Amino acid sequence: MKKVAVIMGSDSDLKAMQPCMDALKALEIPFAVRILSAHRTPEAAAAFARSARDEGFGAIIAAAGKAAHLAGAMAANTLLPVIGVPMKSSTLDGLDALLSTVQMPSGMPVATVAIDGAANAALLAAQMLALSDDALLERFAAYRAAQRAKVEEKDARIAAEYSVDSY
Repeated sequence: MKKVAVIMGSDSDLKAMQPCMDALKALEIPFAVRILSAHRTPEAAAAFARSARDEGFGAIIAAAGKAAHLAGAMAANTLLPVIGVPMKSSTLDGLDALLSTVQMPSGMPVATVAIDGAANAALLAAQMLALSDDALLERFAAYRAAQRAKVEEKDARIAAEYSVDSY
């Protein structure tokens, strides 16, 4: 099974990225977590991206705030799919990171999830990997069914508690 690389520009992103790791664990997808910076460790970031496929990775999730160049730096150095997670910061509430992550130049695609959308990044990576992994596809389908069941359960509880047929 292919692994997922979870790359963060700073350890301050760790708490916001925990839902990503939780989702990968729930789907039994192996992953590695690294702190690499497009600005402070550009050589290490590029080297990681260049070797990721040979190291058994099938997708890279890159989380960064502010200028948020990490996802683009990863994409520039690999042929693997890259998913960017813009991090919310105190400066512009993550809008700066969102715009930096989503506005990649033509020919250098980066899939982008919502600001602090760590769980969705993991789920998108799972869908990508499941294209060639039937066992993962089954686990992902079960994950979706469990989500559906939770909503149906909440709906039944709320409907029973608040619905009024007559006064």
